[in-house]
Amino acid sequence: MSTSHLSSSSPMPLGALAAGIGLSLLSTALCAQEAPPPSAALPASAAAVNAPAEPSTTPAATQSVRDVVVKSKAAPAPEGKHTYQATTTNIGKGKQALRDIPQSITVVTEKLITDRHLDTVKEVLHQTAGITFQAAEGGEEDIRLRGFSLQTTGDIFLDGVRDPAIYDRDTFNLDHLELLRGSASMLFGRGSTGGAVNQVSKTPYLEQASEVNLSAGNFNYLRATGDFNIPTAEDAALRITAMKTKADNNGAGSSIDKQGIAGAYRWHIGEKMEHQVSFYHLENNNGINYGLPWMKPHASDTTSANTVNSKLDPSNYYGMDSDYNHTQGDILTYTNTLRLGGGAELKSVLRHGEFERDLRASTIRLVDSSSDLSNFSDATAYRRGSNTKIQRMSLTQGQIDYTAKHKILGLTNAIATGIDYSHEKRKVYGITSGNPTKPTTTAGTPDDGAWIDEGARTTGQSNGFTATGMGAYLQDLVQVAPHWKVLGGLRYDMMKGDYKAYTAATGVQTAHWEQNIYEWSKRFGVLFQPTALQSYHLSYGTSFNTSGDAYSYNQLSANTPPESSENIELGSKLDSEDGRLSGRIALFRATKNNERNTDTDTTATAYLLSGKRHATGLDMDITGQITDDWEIYASYTWIPEAKVDKAAPTASTVGNREGDRPGMTPVHSGTVWNTYRFLPAFRAGLGVNFRSKESPADLPGGNVYTAPGYATVDLMGEYTFSPKYILKANVTNVGNKLYGDQLYRGHYVPGAGRLVQFTLTAKF
Repeated sequence: MSTSHLSSSSPMPLGALAAGIGLSLLSTALCAQEAPPPSAALPASAAAVNAPAEPSTTPAATQSVRDVVVKSKAAPAPEGKHTYQATTTNIGKGKQALRDIPQSITVVTEKLITDRHLDTVKEVLHQTAGITFQAAEGGEEDIRLRGFSLQTTGDIFLDGVRDPAIYDRDTFNLDHLELLRGSASMLFGRGSTGGAVNQVSKTPYLEQASEVNLSAGNFNYLRATGDFNIPTAEDAALRITAMKTKADNNGAGSSIDKQGIAGAYRWHIGEKMEHQVSFYHLENNNGINYGLPWMKPHASDTTSANTVNSKLDPSNYYGMDSDYNHTQGDILTYTNTLRLGGGAELKSVLRHGEFERDLRASTIRLVDSSSDLSNFSDATAYRRGSNTKIQRMSLTQGQIDYTAKHKILGLTNAIATGIDYSHEKRKVYGITSGNPTKPTTTAGTPDDGAWIDEGARTTGQSNGFTATGMGAYLQDLVQVAPHWKVLGGLRYDMMKGDYKAYTAATGVQTAHWEQNIYEWSKRFGVLFQPTALQSYHLSYGTSFNTSGDAYSYNQLSANTPPESSENIELGSKLDSEDGRLSGRIALFRATKNNERNTDTDTTATAYLLSGKRHATGLDMDITGQITDDWEIYASYTWIPEAKVDKAAPTASTVGNREGDRPGMTPVHSGTVWNTYRFLPAFRAGLGVNFRSKESPADLPGGNVYTAPGYATVDLMGEYTFSPKYILKANVTNVGNKLYGDQLYRGHYVPGAGRLVQFTLTAKF
């Protein structure tokens, strides 16, 4: 089905507006802003990113600031605490200027997270265009980027180390979030076509700074966070962050009860041998909204797609009060940084994590299949099915990365190389008794307080998966001419997966399958940087994801090789003359060459990799200050073409057919957020999030279910009483818009309704 024409509720004008604003800023504001007067102070971050490694064309004011940054030994406060603009990243292995990476990267800084009052990593990802969410099992298991799955392939990372999907993540210890678009297997090993997400933790620095935030809002929302950075010596510091959050309802029908604490001690900061030990604990005892059934406009209408039920309030909850989603993550990490002189660095990381999830949800379905939107009323009955998931996972990882610049044959080579190891062990449990039937309810009685006692629930292991992986990579960025750089990278991965199935009630093993993977990944790029304010790139990269992405095999998938993907991108990164505004824009084509399907080979020993699909489009970001008082963050993705090029013969009943637009790939998606300081003490913000219409993945024809396009408006007002005390108000989804946020074949999960929250910040 073509989705080039949006529904009446589609935010196409907003998409066009975002593109127009972006192109205008990129072509005028970024390149044509007047340079600041010589006495103006240029932000150190801008100076750092605009200063090239080779003889500089940077203005004198910029160069002098850069010298100060380079000579400073102290570890200052993170740049993202005070700006939306990011200039460097560690996602490309070692600290690099964003302009030196021939691939699109979106960075959401701590200031943006704070201004928009984003409590969870999922909410942060909503502020990055091209991201969609499949309705998963209560965790962040299936995130889509450019229409391709991220998290089932393990593409979320914590400080550059793979982070499992089975727990819900909070932002209380998040310094910023980095989204790498396109192939990432050369950097991280197995990975998806879409890209990778890197969470960057808060780390100690050599300034005394503490902050406490107290928030309250509707649905009895209460949240307290603390961030305490304490220098303990001239070259050492301790940082502790903590969080407690409770609410009756998150605006989309489920309660919140979670707490977390993290701590890091860093010593010999800036010295030749630097160390850091950190721990992280997050416990969620939340409710779970498993979604609502799709509805036909009229039962007799066989041509119209099922859609979301616009007659319900977004906060309506039809599950049981006894439903829950308990997740927990405990992580211990040691990091060693050895500075070898001349900018060379050897970084070693050792990590162990323990994770668990215990989920009990109600699958809401219509009692009467003839119910539709034309006859829907408060009396329409829902039945509550059961969905349970109990998992335990342990993960041990180690990696060593070396980054340095070397002169080879008279050329400057920025080399990155390293090795990594991981051992993952996951156990899944089934309920053998104590899972009683749930009562029905009606549309007119949401949150009816129904509760069932599990009684003496007993469980037994139903399957287990162990994976051991090793990888090694080498990447080189060569300055081949005054304005030209060429990048090449190669990685080799080895992975062994071992899967066992059991009868949960007896513990008897019923199946055992193994798989061994050996794969190469490639990355190439060319950079043209005519000035310190402009960088243009062309890049190509490959990626692969294995049949054990979801930590399970069957008799056929254990014998199925990995899927392979490739990405091609042409883009640019531009900075304004004063360094306060940055933009990027890129054209991309992402292709999955051999998609797995349920057809088998001639001997019926493995699945065929006979599918193929692609997505072609444009994405762009604009971040920073337009004026002294006006700050902007905008992210937009346009995918006019996405198509299944080859499909399985069974696609007419199982999945997308040849020529279909794949699910979870809206034509337009993005966000625009502005703040303006009207008075020295008063600042206000206005933002819009939007997606055009989309369908769940893997549906025949792609139009069986369709979530209409939507746009939601957010507001912020902030008053600074003094440097120590700030009061802020946030209104999210001002119009209480009902929309499909997470989509699946049988149901959708609505996005949060109107949220009103006040936050008092104290700094000392």
